[in-house]
Order: sequence, then C-alpha cells, then structure tokens
Amino acid sequence: MNDKLTIAMPKGRIFEEAAELLRKAEYKLPPEFDENRKLIIDVEAENLRFILAKPMDVATYVEHGVADVGIAGKDVLLEEERNVYELLDLKISECYLAVAGLPGTKMNDVAPKVATKYPNVAAAYFRQQGEQVEIIKLNGSIELAPLIGLSDRIVDIVSTGRTLVENGLVEFERITDVTSRLIVNPVSYRIKDSRINELVKRLSEVVQLEG
Repeated sequence: MNDKLTIAMPKGRIFEEAAELLRKAEYKLPPEFDENRKLIIDVEAENLRFILAKPMDVATYVEHGVADVGIAGKDVLLEEERNVYELLDLKISECYLAVAGLPGTKMNDVAPKVATKYPNVAAAYFRQQGEQVEIIKLNGSIELAPLIGLSDRIVDIVSTGRTLVENGLVEFERITDVTSRLIVNPVSYRIKDSRINELVKRLSEVVQLEG
C-alpha cells in the first residue's frame, strides 16, 4: 500500500513558517524546498508529497482527499466550514480578523454595507451583534472599499495593522484571533493513522517547546 503522505500548504508566509516548523520536527526537507516554484513537490527521503495552493483552497483539497493533511489558517476554516478534522494549533502566522473603516464614519442606518473576503464570518459576526448588514464579497484590496464609498466597513485579516494605517483606516472591533492549524481528511486519518499521528506528535513537541 502507498503510505506516502500528501500535505497541502498555502504559498507565502504560512509556507515559510510551516517549512521551518517541519525542519525543527526533524523532517529532512532539502535546502531548495523553500525556493521551489513547482506546485507539487515530492520529498522522497521522507515519503512526503507537498501540494502548494492558494490559502482558501487548502481545506478543499483536504476535504476531497487529494491531500491527506493540510496547513490552513483558522480564518479559512471558519469561512469554508469544510468536512475536515482540526488536529493541532501550530501557533504560526498569528494575526486576527477585525472590523475596520474610515475614522469618524458611522454605519448607515439602512442596510449598512460591509466588504470582505470572508462573507460567512462577517455575516455570522454581525448577526451575533444583532446588526443586519449587506455583505459585499471582494477578492482583493479590501481596504479600497470604504475609500471609494463602496462600503461603510470592512472585515479583513490584520497582522501588523500597517496596511490599515497606510490607507487611513482604523480598527473598530476585533472578531477573533487566527493561527495556522494542521487539518486532516477523515478517511486518510483512518487509513494512514500511524503516519499522521507521528506527524502530529513531532509537530506538537516543537510547538510546545516554542510556546
């Protein structure tokens, strides 16, 4: 039986921090691993295959079983609500979801508009606050929406807050903290339980040491 473990990871900051975490867990990733431009990378020495994807797609790949496990931000898991198990908080790529907008502006009384990449998260949050809003889904440059009058507020990921400041926006409310999580396909977890449990054990030891 093929026991190669396939791991889906997002490109960018999470990829870099996750690769460092795997190395600290004594997985032998080659030096060129970080600079690779391929979308599928095989690490034969560890019997691992990596799929590099957009952050929002990682949980989808894991849910459909093309990847056994994945590393995804909690923001993606909250938004996508995929049928996957969350195994471990890796404590990397820390940030948070927040409500922001132009200083001094008030929400419109009738159907205030909120622009976001996270329509499900935003709708749930404002519903909990007892507010009815119109959600406008955007895929990029969320900060632009209040500047051009498209929305009263935005809901977006905040890391350092620099992007908000540079665009003249301020944070109004903090919704939830976000870190990257190790997730698994339920079927893979049954079939490849020993490999996956070993991965969880080794990574959790590193996370605890660094915590």
